[in-house]
Amino acid sequence: MKKIQMVDLQGQYTKIKNEVNSSFDEILGSAAFINGPKVHQFQKNLEDYLDVKHVIPCANGTDALQIAMMGLGLEQGDEVITADFTFAATVEVIALLKLTPVLVDVDPVTFNIDVDAVKKAITPKTKAIVPVHLFGLAANMDEIMDLAKEHNLYVIEDNAQGIGANYTHKDGSKTKTGVIGHVASTSFFPSKNLGCYGDGGAIFTNDDDLAHTIRGIVNHGMYKRYHHDVVGVNSRLDSLQAAVLDAKLPHLDSYNNARRDAARKYNEAFKNHPKITVPSGRTNCDGICDTCDCHVFHQYTLNLKDVNRDALVAHLNEKGIPCGVYYPIPLHKQKAYADNRYNEADFQVTNDLVQSVISLPMHTELDDEQIAFITKTVLEFI
Repeated sequence: MKKIQMVDLQGQYTKIKNEVNSSFDEILGSAAFINGPKVHQFQKNLEDYLDVKHVIPCANGTDALQIAMMGLGLEQGDEVITADFTFAATVEVIALLKLTPVLVDVDPVTFNIDVDAVKKAITPKTKAIVPVHLFGLAANMDEIMDLAKEHNLYVIEDNAQGIGANYTHKDGSKTKTGVIGHVASTSFFPSKNLGCYGDGGAIFTNDDDLAHTIRGIVNHGMYKRYHHDVVGVNSRLDSLQAAVLDAKLPHLDSYNNARRDAARKYNEAFKNHPKITVPSGRTNCDGICDTCDCHVFHQYTLNLKDVNRDALVAHLNEKGIPCGVYYPIPLHKQKAYADNRYNEADFQVTNDLVQSVISLPMHTELDDEQIAFITKTVLEFI
C-alpha cells in the first residue's frame, strides 16, 4: 500500500505534469509573471465554468474575503454575521476592517450556518451575512438570500471550501456556489479542491459596478496607472499560479466526483455504527445520493459519540494515517475574538462539534486499499 497522505498533490500533479510544465516554460520564456495572458485566460475560463459575469483574481483567499467587504463600502461598527464553526480567516477580515463580527451557531447535520440563529442575531446595525460552504457542502442559500432581502443585507459567500458544488434552489434550478450572493470569495491554497502551487484567491460577482470597484482595490486603488481613485491593496494572482489553476480547471468536476466516490466508500464502511455520524448532502439527505452535486468533500468529517477523539487521533497517527480536527476551538472562544456579548447557551452545537469531529484523508488519489485500511483502523479503535 502506498503511503497515506491527507492530501496527495504529488499524485495529482503527475497526471497534468506535461501541461503544467509547458505553461511554466512559456511564462518563464515571456517573463509575463504578473497580470500576464495566463491570468486573463484562467479568469475567463473560470467565469465560464461558474456562469458568473466577473472573476477578479487576487493573491489569496483571505485577501479575497477582505476585498469583497471593502468593495461593499461597509463602515466601521457595521455588524457582519458569520458562523462560529469555521476557519478564523472568515472573522479575521471582519475585525481587520474594524467591522463588528457577530458569531452564530451552526446546523448539527450540515455544520453550516444556522439560519434561525442568523435571524435572532440581526439588529439595526447588521449589514451583511457571510455563509461558509463548510467542508464543501452548499449552505442553505435560498433562506439566507430571502432573509437578506427582507432586511436589506449583503450576502458574501465564503466559497473557499466549496468550489464546484451546486446549490439546488426551491424551484429545482441549480447554481454554482459562489455566484448566489452579492459577492463571493474563494481560496486556491494548494490543498483546496481547485488549488495552485502557492497562494491564490479570487472574488466573484455578477454586479458590474461592484466588480469595477474591486478591480481597483486589488491594484492599489488604480484604474489608471498612478491615479489612485479608491483605497486599495496589493493583491494579485501571479501567472505561474494561474497556469496551474487553468490546467486543473477542466478536471475540477472529475476531482470532485473522485472525492464523492471516496466519501461513499467511507460512509459504507461506517454505515449504521452507533458511535459514528457520517457526512451527507443536505439536511434531508440519507447518505450521499448517486447524483450528489451539493457536496464536494473538501474534507470528509465524522461526528463521533462517546469516543475519545484525541486518543483516536493519536492511534491513527501511530498507524501512519494522517487526520485533522477542523476545528478544535470555537471562534467565540479564541482570544482574538472573545467578546462579552456572547452567551455559551447560543453555541451548543459548535461547542459539541469541536469535541467530537475528526476529518480523515480526502483527496483525488485515494484508492480502495487505503480507504479499507483507514476505516478498519478507525473501527477497531472504536
